[in-house]
Amino acid sequence: MDALDAGAGSLLRQPKAVWATAGASVVAFMGIGLVDPILPSIAQGLDATAGQVSLLFTSYFLITAFAMLITGWVSSRIGGRRTLLLGLAFVVVFAGLAGTSGSVAELVGFRAGWGLGNALFVSTALAVIVGAAAGGSAAAILLYESALGLGMACGPLLGALLGDASWRYPFFGTAFLMAVGFLCITVFLKEQPKPARKTSLLDPVKALGHGGLASAAASAFFYNYTFFTVLAFTPFVLNMTPYKSGAVFFAWGVLLAVFSVIVAPRLQARFGSLKVLGGSLVLLAADVLVLGYGSHTTAIVCTILSGAFIGVNNTVYTELALDVSDAPRPVASAGYNFVRWFAAAAAPYFAPRIEEWTDIHMPFVVAAVTALAGAAVVVVRRTALTHEVEELESKHATEDGVAVFVN
Repeated sequence: MDALDAGAGSLLRQPKAVWATAGASVVAFMGIGLVDPILPSIAQGLDATAGQVSLLFTSYFLITAFAMLITGWVSSRIGGRRTLLLGLAFVVVFAGLAGTSGSVAELVGFRAGWGLGNALFVSTALAVIVGAAAGGSAAAILLYESALGLGMACGPLLGALLGDASWRYPFFGTAFLMAVGFLCITVFLKEQPKPARKTSLLDPVKALGHGGLASAAASAFFYNYTFFTVLAFTPFVLNMTPYKSGAVFFAWGVLLAVFSVIVAPRLQARFGSLKVLGGSLVLLAADVLVLGYGSHTTAIVCTILSGAFIGVNNTVYTELALDVSDAPRPVASAGYNFVRWFAAAAAPYFAPRIEEWTDIHMPFVVAAVTALAGAAVVVVRRTALTHEVEELESKHATEDGVAVFVN
């Protein structure tokens, strides 16, 4: 929670290797929201339905979820630098191929390969940044969170700027930027020491046997369904040009970044993590409900406003996942992400189908219910989610690895 104050002085005084990895991280997170403004354009260009196009998110995050079980296994054997380069290579290839797609099925398949590469990269990037950074882990984590927020904000903007000419250009643009990141990491980043202990494929699943970590993952699962209903389904409801949709989600991303990096730590310091998380989830539920039933202007305002609640939730869930159990941070993070990314894959698939079965409002009603379900898990399992932060922070300070929250 003191990351802002502790890391502010040394944040900008970092080695080139750190800036190269952080820059590539920005582009990696841009890829998540990149397709938001161009979803209607993709549907029109490939003669596909909203439900078919939404599978771009489903395939991406379904592969990401399963990849969480192998990223630690890979990086503990070939090292952080090679894992980063492998992930970047996958993204360059599959993002480029996505731009050549002749059907929505091809595009969905290429997005799955892209998801594997992104999982390998982002699951390793924070550990590499912390290992190479000057000024301690506080400055490194702040830099990484800043890269995450910047990427989430700029992804829709880049998608809009390039997608206004053709829906294919954002994919080619991402491939080019990630190729630049590949070259920068190749030149500036030296290999990091391998962990003393190799991670097994089952370690993340075993870590979920801890009641606190399982509770955090379950709550995050419900929350992620709400999050990705907003991210993947709302563009079809707003039905705007790529430029206008990109502007909306850029503003959404700015709020996400500000509330994640600046506001959330201050709220936690004053009210405590669980109260902040429970309250933010309830407010998010109210926001998406109004989004679903309000006018077009109201829907735009609520979409942007949801970024604030999502930013707060992301930060608090990260800390819960990392500190609630005594598992090593990389292992705890992998198990936690394995659970929650299934909801990110489910929401884009089910939201358009719920609309087909009922009406345009019902997907947001379901999203509001899942946000409340996430809050209910926090309330019911608050004892399991309460932990001795000082003891765990002391333990984690001696660990070589660091976990990552992927947005």
